[in-house]
Amino acid sequence: MAEPQPTKLIDTNGLYIDGRWVEPEDGRYDDISPATEQTIATAPDASVGQVSEAIGAARRAFDEGPWRAMTGAQRGECLNQLGAALLEHNDEFFALSQAEWGCIANERVMQVDGAGYMSMHAAQLAAKLSDKPVTGIGAGTTLLRHEPLGVVSILTPWNFPHTLNVMKVNNALAAGNTVVLKPSPLTPVAGLALARIIDEHTDIPPGVVNVVTPSGLAAAKLLTTDPRIDMVSFTGSSAVGCQVMSAAGQSMKRILLECGGKSARILLDDTTVTDDLLQQMLFDCCSLHAGQACILHSRLLLPDSLHDDVVERLVALAREVKVGDPADPDVQMGPLISAAQLERVQRLVATAVHDGAQLATGGDRRGDVGFYFEPTILTDVDPDSAIAQEEVFGPVLTVLRYRDDDEAVAIANNSRYGLSGAVWGTDVDRAVGVARRIRTGQVAVNGTSPGDAPFGGFKLSGFGREGGGIAGVHQYMEPQAIGIP
Repeated sequence: MAEPQPTKLIDTNGLYIDGRWVEPEDGRYDDISPATEQTIATAPDASVGQVSEAIGAARRAFDEGPWRAMTGAQRGECLNQLGAALLEHNDEFFALSQAEWGCIANERVMQVDGAGYMSMHAAQLAAKLSDKPVTGIGAGTTLLRHEPLGVVSILTPWNFPHTLNVMKVNNALAAGNTVVLKPSPLTPVAGLALARIIDEHTDIPPGVVNVVTPSGLAAAKLLTTDPRIDMVSFTGSSAVGCQVMSAAGQSMKRILLECGGKSARILLDDTTVTDDLLQQMLFDCCSLHAGQACILHSRLLLPDSLHDDVVERLVALAREVKVGDPADPDVQMGPLISAAQLERVQRLVATAVHDGAQLATGGDRRGDVGFYFEPTILTDVDPDSAIAQEEVFGPVLTVLRYRDDDEAVAIANNSRYGLSGAVWGTDVDRAVGVARRIRTGQVAVNGTSPGDAPFGGFKLSGFGREGGGIAGVHQYMEPQAIGIP
């Protein structure tokens, strides 16, 4: 197995607090490559005290520093610097992504290359922030403005760490906040590498961005409970999201939660099922980042008239997917993130088969080294069973039959989640009508995904919305109204 090319960014070794690189007080822990099971770096383990120091630095930078007082355009200049530097270092970030979280070549754009453009877009949004007069029935004029919330703690997951780190930091900074970023202990270098770019290539003042990588629960929890923090922005599992919401609620911090999904893709009975559609469907429903994506359409709803043909053709495609080393440019699916995640996926599939699901293909680990799992398709699944209800976060597609549109909608809505989804059909008005009935944050019709729209979910899929232009920046701000005579 070829080793991913070494990158300078992997050598980023300290905690980043108040514009300085700091040695960890709690030692270091291994950063394991999911492709090789080898240690690619040792990450600094921040103590509770050091996380507190990072929060203090962010608090001082907001209360006393120049960042909050800058115009949106001035903050935008710093974000443009960040965007340009990220684009310049895309190759290094891609090498890091291959080694640290198993990103493959055909997912590079969504995992790495788009991050710099996101910063530049945030710079444009920062420049557009302005007060707006509102007229009403009262005397005088009401001035509606948005104020930065203050200190934002940002907690990110391991599946899309670079883009999520950049997106959340972008929006928080564009709004005028200061931040403490804590990446997942499974992808710590992604966050530290971003800090290095900020430190070396931008004029963002010290303390505005702090990055800490604790492995312990106590240090991480401080980022949800410390009274000096005004907002928590979290992406991760729904179970942890509920804990974050509860902890932050003790001091009524503002929260933004983007959590799990068990999204449904409905093929209506008038759908023309082309080979290209099946290829895209397999990616969107199963193989995207080895199934480790909250937006995955992991429940495929098929009418009786299409079921057998679609399943047969999908199984054939799944068996052709090249699974392996992310350093191989021809690989179509990489590894799961860890041994624990591999064991979880194996257990959920075995339980599904025990409960009566039919294993159409896959279901096993691939190879002896690396955390690889075969693309897996399960049929004859009960909509109420665990495999149809729980987020697997692996390359596992659950296929469910339905009789008519009403039953398809009922099955799609039979979930604790509501993050994404899709509807396909020749009659677009009918497909849109079905989409309107699905209780989920976003629905793509015939492959048309929502553009620059707010992203987030219903139910256990989250609280609040990311992105969506200026609305995404406003999530990190508090409205203020001033009555002017």
